Amino acid sequence: MSSQENVGRRHLPPLWVMALGLVAVAANLRTVMASVPPLVQTISSDLGLSNAAMGALTTLPVLCMGVFAPTAQRLAGRIGAAAAVEAAAACLAVGTALRFFGGQVWPLYAGTFVAGVGIAIGGTLLPGLVKELFPPQRSGLVTGLYMFAMMGGATASSAMAVPLRDWLGSWEGSLASWSLLGVVGLLAWLPVTRGASRHRAANPPVAVDHRLPWRHTTAWLVAAYLSVQSWQFYSSLAWLAPTYVAEGWDPTHAGYLLSSFSFAQLVSGLVGPTLSDRVHEHRLLLFGAGAFGLVGLLGLWLAPEAAPWVWAVVLGLGQGAAFSLALVLIVDYGATPAGSGRLAGMAFLISYTIASLGPTTMGAVRDATGGFDAVWLSLMLVMVVQLALVRQLRPGLRQVP
Repeated sequence: MSSQENVGRRHLPPLWVMALGLVAVAANLRTVMASVPPLVQTISSDLGLSNAAMGALTTLPVLCMGVFAPTAQRLAGRIGAAAAVEAAAACLAVGTALRFFGGQVWPLYAGTFVAGVGIAIGGTLLPGLVKELFPPQRSGLVTGLYMFAMMGGATASSAMAVPLRDWLGSWEGSLASWSLLGVVGLLAWLPVTRGASRHRAANPPVAVDHRLPWRHTTAWLVAAYLSVQSWQFYSSLAWLAPTYVAEGWDPTHAGYLLSSFSFAQLVSGLVGPTLSDRVHEHRLLLFGAGAFGLVGLLGLWLAPEAAPWVWAVVLGLGQGAAFSLALVLIVDYGATPAGSGRLAGMAFLISYTIASLGPTTMGAVRDATGGFDAVWLSLMLVMVVQLALVRQLRPGLRQVP
């Protein structure tokens, strides 16, 4: 690192401290959603909720991720991105803890909403902070740690949901126990917030245009791709475990199955971006990801009991690669860092808002048909739309300025 870079970074804490804080916060970004599906049957029986209402527990955070993505950028402009992430970590800890009072319906949904706001702010700002706080030669490693922590949190929370329920004596305790991880993220990020505030004071930020590129065709295409991909992911996350509980599986083993789905995403989420550095035609990778997803959905529809672990892993590999490659597209189709930020803001706003309807809609489909076959058939048809959109994502599309 040059002496000039050292001077510019002298207010920031050591790299390992910032990386630890990033990992601690990122680990919380999927636990609120992934901890629910293994407990769906218990919660719905206890509170008398329909499958559509249970799907809303996954839907609500995703809706927040879309609606509050522009808010995250405005908040970062006022108090700084690192301070905004500290606020996000507080929302995650408090919102998750509120679910301890889930014996009534309103605290369960209120806590999910508060945590969803935290997910929206943290998930929108953390990738940009990687570029802002870490040296360029470390950004790939740190991004990998970010993805690993996020999907690792999802894997652990789905695997431990039922064992924690049995150990703590209630599903409320199981859901709320993840607030402890939120407190860890809150405390671990505090040194980053303090250092970034000093850094911000010594290096005043340059004014950036945060207007979303509503009239840009490329932005709409990326948003459409992310919409169908996210619809499938959050619907699969919500209903994979309940599908096998309905087939007679023990909820604990259904939670492990969901964990294998999340772990597979962790692997392909790291491999996909790495391959994109070597394969210029990213549509080849996107088609490959879609093919994996299509096979997994086909298996869950036609032969769910034939090879459930294979279907879960194959679907997870496809979903993890599809999402991580979408992040690569956001970088590719942004002419500048600010352009990538504007593209991300619009794509997340549209895609997560639309995808938030997925779990509830699929729950309604299950209620209407009395089974999960129609759910997986519907998601397979959405995958066909995703593959059709991939054809349009050619390398030479006009970039967002």
